[in-house]
Amino acid sequence: MSYAIQWLRSLLFSIVMYILMAVMGIVFLPYALIHPRGAANTCLWYSRAVIWLAGWMIGLKFEVRGTPPTYGCMIAAKHQSFMDVMYIYQLLPRPRFIMKRLLLYAPILGFFAYRAGCIPVDRGKKGAAIRDMLARVKSGDGAPGQLCIYPQGTRVGPGAVMPYKKGTAALYADLKQPVVPVATNVGVFWPKRGVYRKPGTAVFQFLDPIPAGIGLRPFLHQLEVAVEGASDALAREAGFTVPVRTATPPEVEGPPV
Repeated sequence: MSYAIQWLRSLLFSIVMYILMAVMGIVFLPYALIHPRGAANTCLWYSRAVIWLAGWMIGLKFEVRGTPPTYGCMIAAKHQSFMDVMYIYQLLPRPRFIMKRLLLYAPILGFFAYRAGCIPVDRGKKGAAIRDMLARVKSGDGAPGQLCIYPQGTRVGPGAVMPYKKGTAALYADLKQPVVPVATNVGVFWPKRGVYRKPGTAVFQFLDPIPAGIGLRPFLHQLEVAVEGASDALAREAGFTVPVRTATPPEVEGPPV
């Protein structure tokens, strides 16, 4: 019976979350059209509202470990659900996300994300997508701040294995900025698919920065070991059984672009 009640609470939460997105999108549309900061503030307010709703509607709380950066850098984060986008967004002073171009066509979400400075890429074009991403970042297609990327390119559930993409290494080599890895176990509570949301405390952990200037293969290996190792540890802490695995080899064998 408790599962059924939590499922219904999760369903109600999802409905309220998307209704709120529509209402805020309409109300704050003029603000977003006037200035990009209006879109960024709307995304911030929406993220904080959803986090608050999650606490009392489905019993999902959040904890931050480590220190979110306030300086210019890259954020390379584990991506397990829609919630990790919102939670990381509201922790950073000037976040910009690399996002799938397909999301531009999502009602409300696509417009506000792009207007707030997110950078769309067509990940299906591989090398061309990397060149386009680099060009957009360097051309100032968004305000300076923390550039957030998901190194695996998509949502990956706790314990699942997927290689780290060379686009992250391309940005690292081109921008010459430190990279802050971020681990999480939010997917244990908010899975990639399905309605059910599990109550508990999801953790976002900001790990030690990787300095600029190291080789691309060592960089990707260090990033993967850090993020996957910490995310697996957080998943186990939340009661999730993570299978024993070995790190996948980095894709990079030389200059990625």
